[in-house]
Amino acid sequence: MKQYILLTGASSGIGYEMANQLAAKEFNLILVARTEAKLQQMQAELTNRYGILVQYFVADLSDVKAAKDLYTKIQEENLLISHLVNNAGVGNYGNFTETSLEEELNMIQLNISSLVVLTKLFAKDMVSRRSGRIMNVASLLAYLPFPYFAVYSATKAFVKAFSETLAAELEGTGVIVTSLYPGTVDTAFTTAGMSTTNLHKNKPMQPKAVAAQGVEHLLSGKGKKVIGFQNWINSKLSGFMPDGIMMKIKKHLASSRSRSERAPQKLEANN
Repeated sequence: MKQYILLTGASSGIGYEMANQLAAKEFNLILVARTEAKLQQMQAELTNRYGILVQYFVADLSDVKAAKDLYTKIQEENLLISHLVNNAGVGNYGNFTETSLEEELNMIQLNISSLVVLTKLFAKDMVSRRSGRIMNVASLLAYLPFPYFAVYSATKAFVKAFSETLAAELEGTGVIVTSLYPGTVDTAFTTAGMSTTNLHKNKPMQPKAVAAQGVEHLLSGKGKKVIGFQNWINSKLSGFMPDGIMMKIKKHLASSRSRSERAPQKLEANN
């Protein structure tokens, strides 16, 4: 039976670059995103260029039912998933009392609930085969929760804790669970009109470079991987500085230059 890597959030940003790099390594792919036209285009390009098998499924994973339906469709088509990349995610920015509750509940469904559904269902199959790899894409904000990203930071902290504990549970089963922690990446997520002090001071990484490290970690890595030396240093800061001082620093870094620039914004990320 042919094996596939299942990649959510495949139509843009890090997911798009990972799909291209995995295809170049001749892995068969199942791509998941919301936009069928983009998925069709990727399918045609990747199959023609690399001669691999590419399947795609259109799904809005901000609905947990869509995650369950995705698993069911893959089972019905008898497709074997050797690797799962939970990359789909979304965020928002702004004062918590002013941001959209509906958007935040959808964010929790996508960043947490659907990730858990897909991980549980495919992990059970992998354990029964005693083989498989799962990589969950989190964020540096899992280590450094930022003001004005309150719910997004919390969802990525969940992904971090979930990935670490599940990796420990599955030791010895043949299934390896890893997690990836990008910092600021030059995608629609960080360039959708948001101009914070931090973004002006730190040049975002290119999605292609982040994806390259993600592909390496997916295929042969273990545990957690923070991308970028400065991000790795930043991830350790909370262990050395008092919480109150650390939060003041983070609030400054996350603050826009004016209140009007801190108006609530939905930031699409790998969805």
